[in-house]
Amino acid sequence: MKKTVVSLLALAAMTTPAFANEEVTDVRVFDHTKTMIVKTPTTEKVCEQINVPVYGNVQKQGNASEGALLGMIIGGLAGKAATGQDNGAAIGAIMGGLVGADKGAKPKVKQEVIGYREETVCQNITAHTESYVEVYDHSTIRFYINGIRYVVEFQR
Repeated sequence: MKKTVVSLLALAAMTTPAFANEEVTDVRVFDHTKTMIVKTPTTEKVCEQINVPVYGNVQKQGNASEGALLGMIIGGLAGKAATGQDNGAAIGAIMGGLVGADKGAKPKVKQEVIGYREETVCQNITAHTESYVEVYDHSTIRFYINGIRYVVEFQR
């Protein structure tokens, strides 16, 4: 490459009338590079153990006194509203207490966490590795004609 450029320059200097008496000296060709950052993706499988809740139906004993109290309050209010008298409120409270106690005493089935099981969960994680690479950018040819420096840029 260097020989070709120098030969062409010398040929041009000798054959062109404008350069016929000119002296071309110190001809040099330089390749210029630049630094590029290259990002390379790498995928890694990462696994971990986690505790997963296990659900089941759990039977809970009812609370008769809680049901009775709530039933008495609601029954008393309903009896007073229906009859407009205190006797109606008392009868409503008694009836509500009996019904509430019966309902509250019944066992209740609820779905709750009854334990845990270990499970392996994996996922792919992508990371980028950076590396610096020198790559060709352009070339220049430098020469002197009668002591005057010239630089010409080109792509090879």
